[in-house]
Amino acid sequence: MVTGSNGLLGQTLISLLSSKKGVKLIATSKGANRYLDTAGYEYAELDLCDSTAVTNVLDTYLPDVIIHTAAITNVDTCHIERDLCRKLNIHAVEDLVKLCEKQNIHFIHLSTDFVFDGQNGPYLETDEPKPVSFYGESKYEAEKLIQASACKWAIIRTILVYGVTANMSRSNIVLWAKSALEKGEFINVVNDQWRMPTLVQDLAEACWLIAEQGANGVFHVSGREMMTICDLVYKVADFWKLDKTLIVPINSASLNQEAKRPAKTGFILDKAMNVLGYRPHSFVDGLKLVDKQLLG
Repeated sequence: MVTGSNGLLGQTLISLLSSKKGVKLIATSKGANRYLDTAGYEYAELDLCDSTAVTNVLDTYLPDVIIHTAAITNVDTCHIERDLCRKLNIHAVEDLVKLCEKQNIHFIHLSTDFVFDGQNGPYLETDEPKPVSFYGESKYEAEKLIQASACKWAIIRTILVYGVTANMSRSNIVLWAKSALEKGEFINVVNDQWRMPTLVQDLAEACWLIAEQGANGVFHVSGREMMTICDLVYKVADFWKLDKTLIVPINSASLNQEAKRPAKTGFILDKAMNVLGYRPHSFVDGLKLVDKQLLG
């Protein structure tokens, strides 16, 4: 079972898992199914903030594995709408974990580099989280709930996911930058935040590797290359031969964002690569895949 199946990762997981032999896939999300291809899986509408509905869906389908991708990930929204953030990022996880304990379900949870303060990146799985935003705090609280539970669990932390959905219902840093530059718009991009951008197909593959192997514990999953967000956007401009003079480098302080962001995150990927066999694309190869998908 996949939660949040209408999101970028959720839709990519449908594409990946519905083609796997011996896998029965249940895709769940709030509202109607946004994935264009309805073959090879079942869709169940599910509001994760409704505990009764969650119990009913799990009792109906009795999954062996849940890949929990659903969350509020907008950092400023979480800062402002804290009750809503708590409901989905913490309380919904608590409900799912209790049911996973009861039904012996392998719970695979998606978390974030924002559990770290960004002072000592790149990070190992064993480094101590110190979130600097309410979003990061909410994801860390969920992690602690999972780690304290009696269910079989895995936590995947990831960074700045990019890719394409079939109906273009979700944007991300790569698609935003490409679209703005193609329109000839000037864009302000921070040059003092460092990340390791993650191709969504790589992240989906890591989810599958954990499910297939029955792996436990915390795994860091991202791309291999560290870059500033400004450098990322320059690479997007170079790849699609767009006007780099439209990119305006700025520092984070000048944005006046509601919530603080960590300065430099990034992951050491040795555990995912050695234990799971995870092999991420290079950033340029990721852009090639995005380009191919955009061309249909």
